[in-house]
Amino acid sequence: MSKVIYIKANAKPEGASRTFRISDSFVESYRESHPNDEIIVLDLYKENMGFLTEEDVALHNVKPGEGKNYPVLKYAYQFLEADKFIISAPFWNLSFPAILKAYLDYVTVSGITFKYTSQGPVGLCEGKKAIHFVTRGGAYSQEPLSDFELGDRYLRTLLGFLGIRDFTTFAREDMDRSDTNVELVVSDAIKEAQELAKNF
Repeated sequence: MSKVIYIKANAKPEGASRTFRISDSFVESYRESHPNDEIIVLDLYKENMGFLTEEDVALHNVKPGEGKNYPVLKYAYQFLEADKFIISAPFWNLSFPAILKAYLDYVTVSGITFKYTSQGPVGLCEGKKAIHFVTRGGAYSQEPLSDFELGDRYLRTLLGFLGIRDFTTFAREDMDRSDTNVELVVSDAIKEAQELAKNF
């Protein structure tokens, strides 16, 4: 049995997010094909995720297993204990919603999800896998706009730093172009995501 964290980062109301429509369908299909897996849904806006304070940062260098009773470290330990991550975050202002960065700051903790050694930092989350669902208004996966894509690139880099190298990007682009049939794109993406979920 695997433990899965479904991380949602969008302030839009239920049903209004194109990204969530696709990722929710992925999760529904995953539940059907992996009935014994545990799925934890983390809607970051509903979690009231705030930014780290000075006191919080002081707790971000712990000995392995230490600090499990500190509320600020609960996300890091939860992250460490998970096997798979489904991240759903739209492309906002060349990156992703700031609340997702706040969450990543909570889970990137020396002594829990990575450690420092004489050879440098080492990720402690090896063997895990992640998928990032994202919709973008323009075509940012190809030149000339690819240099401006900082969200998925950051996620891939940070999770790699933590040891997670099995990382898949599920993107749909040109969603804000006047000639894009958005409903058709979303519908096709949902079908593809449902199939992909069966082997995730």
